[in-house]
Amino acid sequence: MAHLSDISGHIRDVRKRIDEAAVRSKRQAADVTLLAVTKTMSIETIQKAYEAGLRDFGENRVQEALQKMGSLPSDVRWHLIGQLQSNKINKIIGKFVLIHSVDSLHLAETLSSRVGSGNQEVLLEVNTSGEASKGGVTPEEAVVAAEKMMKLPALELRGLMTVGPLTEDLQKQREAFKKLKGLFESIRQKNGHETSFSVLSMGMSGDFEMAIEEGSTLVRVGRALFGPRS
Repeated sequence: MAHLSDISGHIRDVRKRIDEAAVRSKRQAADVTLLAVTKTMSIETIQKAYEAGLRDFGENRVQEALQKMGSLPSDVRWHLIGQLQSNKINKIIGKFVLIHSVDSLHLAETLSSRVGSGNQEVLLEVNTSGEASKGGVTPEEAVVAAEKMMKLPALELRGLMTVGPLTEDLQKQREAFKKLKGLFESIRQKNGHETSFSVLSMGMSGDFEMAIEEGSTLVRVGRALFGPRS
């Protein structure tokens, strides 16, 4: 884990890499959100990242996130990026600005039925690699699932999310990101939601530059900011 004094430098380094990837893809770096993945990170570490300018933090586990929320500034934007189990839904209502890991239409319907009068923003998770260990709908299911989610009350589908394939094959990594970008554009154009359907969450510490080159608007970075988890 990075020493607290190193975190500001790591954030600068990652932002520089984001800037350079955006330039290569003829985009603006400001169009890419840096989401700090804070699973297992201490309150002190997250506070240091906050003081260095970060506001978007992603947690994998509901219980760990809820324990941290009360100890950090109220303007932190919390994201749920880990698997959401239906028995945890009641605990998260109103707690996260965005849930990245809605991995099935059934989960979306369950979430919609429990949110009540609120408006929970979500992403549809797509398994672009076909790996059994990954969650999400198949690319073939994604367009229909997205259209159905757009009609659900109390949910706002903001875009798509994927976890890149676990491989050293750079071409396979890039193909997965291209596939999600293609689905994203198809859904936007078909449904006329260009403004609200605007988030493409793809890319982590090992592949975020490639993801940006392929159109990512949000990268989920942990190790490159905080070092290996202890």
